[in-house]
Amino acid sequence: MTIKPKKLLLARHASTGPDYAGRFIGASDIPLAESGPAEVARLAQVVAPCHPEVTFSSPLLRARQTTTLLADHTEIGPVQVEPDLREIAFGRWEQLSFAEIAAGDPELVQRWSAWAEDFVFPEGESVAAFLARTGAAAARLAARPEETILVIAHGGVVRALICHLLKLEPRNYLLFDVKPARLATIDLFPEGGVLTGLNL
Repeated sequence: MTIKPKKLLLARHASTGPDYAGRFIGASDIPLAESGPAEVARLAQVVAPCHPEVTFSSPLLRARQTTTLLADHTEIGPVQVEPDLREIAFGRWEQLSFAEIAAGDPELVQRWSAWAEDFVFPEGESVAAFLARTGAAAARLAARPEETILVIAHGGVVRALICHLLKLEPRNYLLFDVKPARLATIDLFPEGGVLTGLNL
């Protein structure tokens, strides 16, 4: 007997514009760029054939705007805001470039590059707390009764969910280049997940 997998659709929000390009945007609650509606319209063409039965959105503005725009183009089921899908809080590194961060906190950058779970972003969130809440969100998604679930979140969150659902070590999350307003798809079996699409 063939087991039909649950399908998870993981979308990153649309772009936030050139002012924030190359900067660390985590807990900062910024809006979408002017290009956002056009990007979401293209995303809708990929989401529509999947027929999501329910959608979970990060509470941050850029994700909620993406969700609202997407719902204007295609049916995405009832929308629920899920706090655990918010992006990691970079603390005082928020809205800085890597060069600015490396110049100001070189020792912390070295520790962060080792991806230790006990690392805490200065005045921000710990890696362990981020992994715990995204892992809890992944477990709740996997336990849902719906066969097709859409998630609209952030680059770091989508990477963390992929690693959790594929049972990969969290330090592998940077191997996945998750682009704005693109879709990753996972077929979820009782034994674990299979990545079936990235940046669709």
